Amino acid sequence: MSNQYRTTFYIGVTSDLESRVWQHVNGEGSAFVKKYKLYDLVFYEYFERITDAIDREKQLKNWHKDWKIKLIQSMNPEMKDLKDQLKT
Repeated sequence: MSNQYRTTFYIGVTSDLESRVWQHVNGEGSAFVKKYKLYDLVFYEYFERITDAIDREKQLKNWHKDWKIKLIQSMNPEMKDLKDQLKT
């Protein structure tokens, strides 16, 4: 999740991405997301096992900001909000 200026990022793990994004956008997510208005989904990855997702979350949280931006841009070059991709 990111703000409209793409200056702050939030990394988390969930078993239901669409619901979790909805929670964040509607002020029911983390206090960090609410405080910094991180309402745009700019990147996500799927994992078969929750343990793999948690390991990846820990890894990414230790990355420098510019590394995170490069990762996001590798899949989403314009860093667009991807929430609409989640709608079925």
